[in-house]
Amino acid sequence: MRSRSRAGTFFLIPGVVWILCFTLFPLLYSFALSFTDKRLGRGARQGDFIGLQNYVEIFSDKRVQEVLGTTIFLIIGSVFLTLLLGTLIAWLFNRDIPGLQAFRAILTMPLFAAPIALGHLGMILFNEQSGPINYMIKGLGGSPVFWITNPWAARFAVLIVDTWQWTPFVFIVVLAAMQSIPEELYEAARLDTSSAWRILTRITLPLIAPAIGTVAMLRLVETFKILDIPFTLTGGGPGTSTQTYSYYTYLEGLRHFDMGYASALAYVLVIIAIIISSIYFWRMRARFEVE
Repeated sequence: MRSRSRAGTFFLIPGVVWILCFTLFPLLYSFALSFTDKRLGRGARQGDFIGLQNYVEIFSDKRVQEVLGTTIFLIIGSVFLTLLLGTLIAWLFNRDIPGLQAFRAILTMPLFAAPIALGHLGMILFNEQSGPINYMIKGLGGSPVFWITNPWAARFAVLIVDTWQWTPFVFIVVLAAMQSIPEELYEAARLDTSSAWRILTRITLPLIAPAIGTVAMLRLVETFKILDIPFTLTGGGPGTSTQTYSYYTYLEGLRHFDMGYASALAYVLVIIAIIISSIYFWRMRARFEVE
């Protein structure tokens, strides 16, 4: 038994070292930096303790207000569209269809692509001069859209690419929840009604609501961190119209080298994510305790 215990401890050591070096240490170090005025590059400072000054500055920074507006737009749009499309596709595929496995594999392909690669793909798709999307719009008799040079069009381009990437995630989770519903419930419901809509709204959606809620929470937190797609697709432009909160944190830390302020920005995001997750799990726990 002792030899087995030692072997188990030996295999745990790499994981523990990894967590300590690449998770715990960066978290604690960046938390300490957030209370300093440390700066790298030109005008470098060693990092004197300044208390909560960085956090206070966040609430008066107009750039933070601007990037929060863009981020909230992407959060609302992406969460709504991915939940709607993912649930709809899962409902359509929750039946016996020839070649269903192949269709599922194809639908999940965007989920496994790197966001940087999707951003570059979006540059091709949304090219204002020769992109296939504008080509189709002109073929249908419409006017080409200035996806990269118009602020709102650029935001929608980022939203479309992000929705395209994460809809398969919602599809996988919701489809698994739908397939866990006993067939007997559907058979009993079909004795009372032949309306597919009533069966969907009265049986399917209520039973998969916990799965949808979990996916919504994960998507909300994930969208708050969006950086890769606007970075590669629009470069944050035109101007600063597609710069998100995470993008601004990146600029402050790795472009302007204001490590103290960037760390404070990052920790505000961590706090928001913790609050959202805590509220969700508290509500879910209360719901299941009542049931």
